[in-house]
Amino acid sequence: MRVLLDTSLLVAAMVEAHPVHARALPWLQRVKDGTHRGFVAAHSIAELYSILTTLPVQPRIAPAIAWRLIHQNVFGLCDVVSLSREDYAIVIDHLSESGIVGGLTYDALILYAGIKTEVERVVTLNEKDFRKIYPHFADRLTGP
Repeated sequence: MRVLLDTSLLVAAMVEAHPVHARALPWLQRVKDGTHRGFVAAHSIAELYSILTTLPVQPRIAPAIAWRLIHQNVFGLCDVVSLSREDYAIVIDHLSESGIVGGLTYDALILYAGIKTEVERVVTLNEKDFRKIYPHFADRLTGP
């Protein structure tokens, strides 16, 4: 199965102290064992680094540890999906026509990466927000 792992899912899977770690980790494990083919939006990589290095956990996740987690669990396992200039234009046009504003813009970029790569599932902790952005893609959204 082709799955796009959202930033929220990756954080939960990588951080043992996260409240939904036990539910998120199996998705990453399925990519590791080859059961699923994993995809990650390029935008998620920067977002993941930002979140990991500022997460209020003890001990704090040092920048070098965050990089190692990303290297092992994203670059080492998943295909990274970059969006083109035209893709950005399509996303922003869709958002403006739909009246969607603010932080949902970043979720739209991640979700569009899944649409672009024709994944069967987008795994996220933000199903509700993602459904607002592309309702026609809602049947491919799943939580951990």
